[in-house]
Amino acid sequence: MTLRHEGVWVGFDLGGTKMLASVYDSSFEVIGHDRKSTLNSVSPKKNLKRIVKTIDQALAEAGLDRTAIRGIGIGCPGPVDMTSGVVHEAINLSWRDVPVGDWLTEKMGCPVLVVNDVDAGVYGEYRFGAARGSRCVVGIFPGTGIGGGCIYEGRILRGNRITCMEIGHFPINPGAPARGNNRCHTLEHVSSRLSIAAASAQAAYRGHAPHLAEHVGTEVATIRSGALSAAIDSGDTVIEGIVRESAEWIGVAAAGLVHLLAPDTIVLGGGLVEAMPDLFLDAVSGSCNKNLLESYRDSYQVVTADLGDNASVLGAAAWAETEIVNNTTRAA
Repeated sequence: MTLRHEGVWVGFDLGGTKMLASVYDSSFEVIGHDRKSTLNSVSPKKNLKRIVKTIDQALAEAGLDRTAIRGIGIGCPGPVDMTSGVVHEAINLSWRDVPVGDWLTEKMGCPVLVVNDVDAGVYGEYRFGAARGSRCVVGIFPGTGIGGGCIYEGRILRGNRITCMEIGHFPINPGAPARGNNRCHTLEHVSSRLSIAAASAQAAYRGHAPHLAEHVGTEVATIRSGALSAAIDSGDTVIEGIVRESAEWIGVAAAGLVHLLAPDTIVLGGGLVEAMPDLFLDAVSGSCNKNLLESYRDSYQVVTADLGDNASVLGAAAWAETEIVNNTTRAA
């Protein structure tokens, strides 16, 4: 392989259960890739070392070494200081105030941009996926929790030294259902996969979802997005009602964002949406419109994400390219 003179860009997606690294040429074609599990109940340093190893193996697959890297973009969960590269609070990793940017810059010998993982995914959809050509994009990604992101005129929307759009923590109507042991009425507590799984497990236990009970059981941990979709396809109408109600609450939150930002595109992504795209598209868009002023109802579109698992890793690499080429951040 002949290395392009421009060097390569590395994208990284750090999740609570897995980590992904991809190496891209200057046209953002993948030339190397590696995936590993994220270690649980270990110090941040151990997972940081694992990040380095994953990147090195992706480079090796591309026939390259660290000297070829022009920049790295890494998407991390939770609030991030994009200027300093510090991950302030990644609950699923038990991280607090971890200096990811400085640590990786020292180890890899190149600029490293740290961004929230959902921001990275929305940026990926803006550059290469379902939101191309949009002026303002809002992304809502329900999964284990619910993440959000916004791209405004080509820039990731952020606050004063910290990322924003933590839509999963939006307060929702106090009359909304509190599921499982949850008593807080935030969007995440009524619309995340864990919330849906808890309500579905109760329905299966009570005999209201026979397909789910037979094929998956009544343990919350075993009820994944694919199992919910299969139960709905097999006629478990109660499960469809649970998922639809949760998606409608996402639509309520989306309406607030439309009134606030007037986006041209709302992108829905994440495992739940990938498993049940038509249901989520219908429920979210319908609920959003019902809660909007009339003048806003034809001002936007709701779409499902195109890039799947590649959105965050590709978006992180593309964001690094944008920032480094434009010389606009600490990576300069």
